[in-house]
Amino acid sequence: MSAGIAWVLLVVSGLLDVAWALSMKQAQGYTRLGWSVVSLVLLGLFVYLLGLALRVLPVGTAYAVWTGIGAVGAVALGILLFDEPVTAVRIGSIALVVTGIIGLKLSE
Repeated sequence: MSAGIAWVLLVVSGLLDVAWALSMKQAQGYTRLGWSVVSLVLLGLFVYLLGLALRVLPVGTAYAVWTGIGAVGAVALGILLFDEPVTAVRIGSIALVVTGIIGLKLSE
């Protein structure tokens, strides 16, 4: 597998991680069967894709990028879908995460 394909898999895995976090919220502590099943399927998919990407990519960089995608995506969708607060500190913190992801990618 090429590094380019591995990066695509990593990004898709990160996006599935965001979907997983949202599905966990909808599962309400795994008390809603349908959302619980969706959550577990998404969990399996993102872990599988992350594992494939790690065959090629450096673990430190890949994991940091993956968690960054998940963190930024979860915060953004929490704001958009669940009326979570938008504060200067939250936005600044997201900017720091994105800056770190870019820095790690450029340092490969």
